[in-house]
Amino acid sequence: MGSVFDPQFNCQKHGRKDKLYQKYRWKPFSCNLQRFNGLNFVRGHKGKKIMFVGDSLSLNQFNSLACMIHASVPNSKATFYQRDAISSVTFEEYGLELFLFRTAYLVDLDHDRAGRVLKLDSIKNGEAWRGMDVLIFNTWHWWTHTGNAQPWDYIQENNKLYKDMNRFVAFYKGLTTWARWVEGNVNPSKTKVFFLGISPVHYQGRDWNEPSKSCMSEKEPYFGLKYPGGTPMAWMVVNKVLRRMSKPVYFLDVTTLSQYRKDAHPEGYSGVMATDCSHWCLPGLPDTWNELLNAALSH
Repeated sequence: MGSVFDPQFNCQKHGRKDKLYQKYRWKPFSCNLQRFNGLNFVRGHKGKKIMFVGDSLSLNQFNSLACMIHASVPNSKATFYQRDAISSVTFEEYGLELFLFRTAYLVDLDHDRAGRVLKLDSIKNGEAWRGMDVLIFNTWHWWTHTGNAQPWDYIQENNKLYKDMNRFVAFYKGLTTWARWVEGNVNPSKTKVFFLGISPVHYQGRDWNEPSKSCMSEKEPYFGLKYPGGTPMAWMVVNKVLRRMSKPVYFLDVTTLSQYRKDAHPEGYSGVMATDCSHWCLPGLPDTWNELLNAALSH
């Protein structure tokens, strides 16, 4: 899977010595989560199109699912495609296509006369999302970026330009535009829609009561009964928008189970890479997200 696998997620290759992070498995309290069977998955989704839409965490999950399938059907011919914002893997024998559409905000980020403008009430990209059997959306991390890491100069709403806006308010407005797109463009009898909940970061050790730490060199999950960092505000925003929708959208609520995995990031082992406490090693935690996706698709 080399040509689709993002090397930043390959923690062994980047000098991580232990494999402990690959051994943990999330188990819900009240039921058993079925083990992922790639052969059953490709047979069950023969001829189907599954698209992940979002930022690099969508890439993380897309890579994970492609590798989970490939591990089960290693001799099945897979073809790769990439152009502009779209990447895909097709498992030829089964006609199953996995797509990734890269978009940091779901709403549009355009280059206008004024500069780079984040348009909270516009989704032109949606044309590329049509015709899918499964859509898995995700956005949040880029909404928090400021300074040099911020890819926009202005925020636009109702043809008005703003230099800045409370980021949770902007996120809520952008997600509401996305929700309207789903309501107007998705036929639930043809397409199942998922929203991947907020994926947590582990830069601040105070979130798990170890203030002097980040995810650097963490080898074990957090084992307490309740994660000290609490529920992120962005989770509240997602939950509010999804609750108001009339079309069925399945909330892949991975926040709490992911908060416990401070050990599961591709942080800077032996100085090879910069510290990364927001993405996840593969194999690793996003495999659990896909087990949840698979369980939801099976019902």
